[in-house]
Amino acid sequence: MRVLIIEDERDLAAAIARGLRRDGMAVDESHDGEDGLEKALINEYDVVILDRNLPRLHGDEVCRSLRAEGVTARVIMLTAAAEVADRVAGLTLGADDYLPKPFAFDELRARVLALARRGGAARPPVLKRAGVRLDPATREVQRDGRRVELSPKEFGVLEALLASDGAVVSAEALLERVWDEHVDPFSNVVRVTIMTLRKRLGEPAVIETVVGAGYRVS
Repeated sequence: MRVLIIEDERDLAAAIARGLRRDGMAVDESHDGEDGLEKALINEYDVVILDRNLPRLHGDEVCRSLRAEGVTARVIMLTAAAEVADRVAGLTLGADDYLPKPFAFDELRARVLALARRGGAARPPVLKRAGVRLDPATREVQRDGRRVELSPKEFGVLEALLASDGAVVSAEALLERVWDEHVDPFSNVVRVTIMTLRKRLGEPAVIETVVGAGYRVS
């Protein structure tokens, strides 16, 4: 899952990002409306956490522009204003959820996960293929009944491959879905992660390299 945080309170943004990254999410940060809108239009996100009172471009305008441009990412709007009229205004602009400050991180995390499940095509809660079982809710992975411990990036790559249901997933797509904007697009992190993932899953290998195209679980 990839998340964009647009929040001008840098300490708050960093704290949210740390918490979501501990759950294996790829998280980008922005601290003003113009930069946040640009990132949201360039990259594909599952969820955008959007502060309403932003410098350079108000959060309302960011939300309105995202919907006008056809961006399908789910939007959680954050604000210090807790009046019903403010919540209605945010939802009318196209936000999917609304959370007043201050808030508990666990509640924000739960809302992010709930919105991500609503986005895109429905998929089974537990992914299974070739003897591999992955549960996104509990973050547990098994291979032929044996529990497999994975790092957050290994888990993210395996989840993306299983969710493709046998279709080939390119290295570029894996970078987009599992890593954040700070990753070097010319690095070999995908190849290295695939290599360690194969070792953890054991023999016979279930992740196939399709030369010139990417990877798939066969």
